[in-house]
Amino acid sequence: MDIMELVEQSKDAATVNRVFGEPIHHGDIVVIPVARVAQGGGGGQGQGAKEKGEKGEGSGGGFGFSATPAGVFVLINGEAQWRPAVDVNRIVIGGQIVAVVLLLTVRSILKRRRRRRH
Repeated sequence: MDIMELVEQSKDAATVNRVFGEPIHHGDIVVIPVARVAQGGGGGQGQGAKEKGEKGEGSGGGFGFSATPAGVFVLINGEAQWRPAVDVNRIVIGGQIVAVVLLLTVRSILKRRRRRRH
């Protein structure tokens, strides 16, 4: 497969269906799931001489894709409301970072107090 064909196929993967899911109907309420999507790809090819003077060529490529839930749009009687998804892992990591900074700050304050006493 040619590298340029791979790049063209990766463009086809970026559709609106990757971001907005199928609407879910329940009575008068419609829920539309939404995701954050990131993708990237690249490739290259080249030619050159091998050690024995022979001609050599090669190519390679890659593609990456990531999707995480962002939330949902809730449609009730024609009115849209945004409901964000809660990322518990991000909240826990943020709390841990705050706790470490707090502990280091308290430690430095206590060290200064000890030095002033002596």
